[in-house]
Order: sequence, then C-alpha cells, then structure tokens
Amino acid sequence: MATTQPSATRGDPGKADPRPGAVPVVDVAGASPVRHPLRWLAVLVLAVLGAQLVHFLVANPHFEWGTVGAYFGAQVIGQGIATTVELTAVAMLIGIVGGVLVAVGRMSDNRVLSTVCGAYVWFFRGIPVLVQLVFWYNLSALLPRVSFGVPFGPEFISGQTNSLITPWLAAILGLGLNEAAYMAEIVRGGLLGVDHGQTEAAAALGMGRARVLRRVVLPQAMRFIVPPTGSQVINMLKATSLVSVLALADLLYTVQSIYNRTFETIPLLIVACLWYLVMTSVLYVGQSFIERYYARGASRQAPQRFWDFALFRRRPDVTSPAPEDGPLTKDGSPAKDGPLPKDGPLSKEDT
Repeated sequence: MATTQPSATRGDPGKADPRPGAVPVVDVAGASPVRHPLRWLAVLVLAVLGAQLVHFLVANPHFEWGTVGAYFGAQVIGQGIATTVELTAVAMLIGIVGGVLVAVGRMSDNRVLSTVCGAYVWFFRGIPVLVQLVFWYNLSALLPRVSFGVPFGPEFISGQTNSLITPWLAAILGLGLNEAAYMAEIVRGGLLGVDHGQTEAAAALGMGRARVLRRVVLPQAMRFIVPPTGSQVINMLKATSLVSVLALADLLYTVQSIYNRTFETIPLLIVACLWYLVMTSVLYVGQSFIERYYARGASRQAPQRFWDFALFRRRPDVTSPAPEDGPLTKDGSPAKDGPLPKDGPLSKEDT
C-alpha cells in the first residue's frame, strides 16, 4: 500500500507537530548575525602594530634607505645573485637525480642495495649542512691526493686535492649530496602514495618494471612530489648563503665584502634580504603553476595561487555544486519535476 512522505507543518513556529516524523518549523525571520568582537579586537591590535612598524621603518634614520637604493641595482650585487642562482640550480639538479636513484634503491628488493641507500639517507640527514660544507672544503687534510682508476689497479687521473676541491666544488658537493638525501624521502613518499593496483595492472599488460616506473608510477606520483620539491628549491636558495664561510662570492658574501669596507652593515643586509625575497617570490609563482598543472583532476581543492596567498584570499573550492532544493527520488538523486515518488513498483511514466 502506498504511503505519503511526511511534510513540514505550516502552523505556529513554537508548536510541535504531533504526527511522528514531522519536521519542526523554525522561525528565522528575526534571526541576527553572530557577532565576533574578538575578531575586531585582533584587527585593531594588528592595525596598531602595523602603524608602529611603518613608523619605525620610515622615521629611523639608521636604515639609510638612500644607501639601500644605491646598492640594490649595483653590478657587483648582480654577480652575487647570479652565483646564488647557479648554485641553487646545480645543487637541486644533483639532489633530484640522486634522490630518485636513492629512493628507488630504498624500495628495491635487494637487501644490500636497500640498506646502503638507507644508510646514505641516515648519514647526510643527520649532519648539518654547514658541517658538510666545511668538511668538503678541508678534504685535503684527509686526502692530500685524489686519483681515479681501477680499484687496486692502475690510475687514470690523479691530482692534488687542493687543486680539485675548489670552493665552488665543495659547495656543490655539500649542498647537492645533502639535498639528495631529503629528496629521496620525498620521492619515496610520492611513489608509495600511488595505488599498488596501478603497478599490478601495468605488469599484467606485459610492461617491465623500469617502464612501469617511468610511464605509470612516476607521472601519478608527481602530484605528491612537486609541492615539497618546490619548498626544497626555496630552501636551497636560502641555504646557499651558508657557502659564504667558504669565501665563495654568492649574494651574502658579496654583501659582507662591501660592508666590511664601508661599515654600512644594516643597509647592505637589507639589500640582501630584499633580493632573497624577490627570488623566493619568483620561485613561489613557478611552484604554484606547476602544482596546478599536476593537480588537474586529482584534487578536490585547487592549489593556492601566489596572489591568493599574497592577498590573503581563500582557496577556490572546485567541488561539485550542491543539488538544488527539491524532491528526491528513491535512490537519493534529485527528481526532475513533479511530486515525490510513491512507494511500490514504478510506472512507465516514472521509467
């Protein structure tokens, strides 16, 4: 026997409907928005602190903004920036390639290879980067002479360590090998994030393990690998300032060499800070574009763009819109038109 769906009562709001299952009616005509006095208090406090900061930056003569503007576009500063960018690019290239190889080695079924790769990650992640840089720079105290050839056999190339390990090479070895250890864990986490069924399906089609990794697993793992890799690039750009202890003319060392002569320490450090902010902002923009490219169709929420972050905007929600209010069919989907369906077998019109 067909039954009708209970409907909301249209009586007085304060009276309950005696029928079982009835939806109570709530009168929202006199509702007022919720007030948030603590939010306005927080905005007021931040406005006062911001005004004090602006006054401090403008009224303090020790900033010497004229000197900052004079050195901001200097040619010697540009040479230091070029060295910083080159160090970042080469070290990240070594880190990414080495990280992929170490990650694959850690996931290998070969116990020896997996143990060696795990020991590599443990060793380089456990020692500070500055210590590694100083160690590579002073390698000649441990190995006065370096040679390459057949183990326990003839030597093909040999030379003095002081001539081979220059400040540039010491910086590349210290930054690149350390970065490879961190990238290995990032890549391994991305590979483990891919469903194992993808590998089994590719193997069922007759694809080899190397081809499965290259054509199936890595493309799907990129959406897990790219965001932390972008953060690692930004961290590497800032970590290049550590090579100043090796007397390598990066941005920080160039600034230090200038204020050691002119004693204008604060203005030159402000120049370095501004250029680091410019370079990291450019990298952030590139990272946001790459994230959005690899997140197409794979995320319910779009990655945050740079201007959304800079202007404090919320992330755009790309979820499917909610269905319009109306009657639902028996399977829960919205009905096209007409009243609610009745219980029992469907008629030809309903089908």
